[in-house]
Amino acid sequence: MREGTFILVLCLVAWFGFGLLESQRDTARSERDAAVFEASGLRQAARISGEMLAERDAIDLQRTQELNDERTENDSLRRAVDAGLNRLRLNATCSARATQSASTSGVADAITPELTADARQDYFTLRDQLALSRQMILGLQDHVRRVCLR
Repeated sequence: MREGTFILVLCLVAWFGFGLLESQRDTARSERDAAVFEASGLRQAARISGEMLAERDAIDLQRTQELNDERTENDSLRRAVDAGLNRLRLNATCSARATQSASTSGVADAITPELTADARQDYFTLRDQLALSRQMILGLQDHVRRVCLR
């Protein structure tokens, strides 16, 4: 009878031990699955972040190149105007200065209106600032369309 009780107790201990091991195994499996899912999500997030950074860098490179091209064109125009090869003309009319003399009457100094040297510098500065503002706005719009709304 003692031997039977011993075997019965031994079986109960083994049964509870296996039950405990089984619950630990299930817990370990669920933790492993959660870690695998989280790692997969982090890899996906890292991939998306990398793509977004690459897209941002591409936008920056494109807009910077376009800005440099516009500034180069503006500098070329400035040098041409300074050298006298091109002129900045205004869509304006000059007020008539009548000169009354014995032999002539008419308009004196009837030439095409043009910017003064100081105004020319301001004009080119405004062109540079306009090009910068334009590229900044276009770059932000591209960023919103190609990165943020993705």
